[in-house]
Amino acid sequence: MGISVQSRALRAFMLACALAWCGPSAELGAATLLSPGAAALIRKSVEPFGLATTILSEGGLRDKWLGVQRRLDDEMVQLALCDGDRDGCVSTAALQFLAVIDTAKAREGRARLGEVNRAINLAVKSMSDLAIYGQIDLWTSPLATLAKGAGDCEDYAIAKYVALRLAGVPADDLRIVIMHDTIGGEDHAVAAARLEGRWLTLDNRRMAMVEDSDVRNYRPGFVIDQNNVMQYVDAPPIAAAATDFAAPVASN
Repeated sequence: MGISVQSRALRAFMLACALAWCGPSAELGAATLLSPGAAALIRKSVEPFGLATTILSEGGLRDKWLGVQRRLDDEMVQLALCDGDRDGCVSTAALQFLAVIDTAKAREGRARLGEVNRAINLAVKSMSDLAIYGQIDLWTSPLATLAKGAGDCEDYAIAKYVALRLAGVPADDLRIVIMHDTIGGEDHAVAAARLEGRWLTLDNRRMAMVEDSDVRNYRPGFVIDQNNVMQYVDAPPIAAAATDFAAPVASN
């Protein structure tokens, strides 16, 4: 019995190490030392929409993402423990998220991306942060979102981003993009995944995944990867009603 408990504990620890996906803070700090010009040059051809970006070293959007990463550290441990002993796991949200990841792992390519997009869209009810938490803009980690069963657009995007990462999609092929709806006049967040050199957007507003080149009536404003929060520096208006981003706040 004692050997079995120790074995499960060791497996859980190893899984926690394997599930760790956030880069060290030192890496984030080093990346912010790049000048805007250098950052734009490096990232011009690799980000969704093919636009140049500059790394943000401060600001509310960066603070929100760093906050999510800190909460994810705790959730990775919880997921590892539940994965090592699913019968003994008391977190319904963790078991639900692990089920999404397991199903996605069994698929490949576009089917893997589509499975995560569909599963998260069905598992989470679209509601504003104000209605759920009494706050205007709160970014939540996947288990917190699934525990509530509700969230707004960035909560969907974060859950999809993490699920795909744990399902085996490389970090370099995953992003969260915040765009401005040039018709509705609000900001909107989606996950983005690169497949065979093309970026697909995973949107809580639709089940079908849309390639970035086919997105209409949105102006990309910010893009987030594992280590950095970046701002698009030459995003052209997609429609006549386009406006500049007044603040990095995403709505449903």
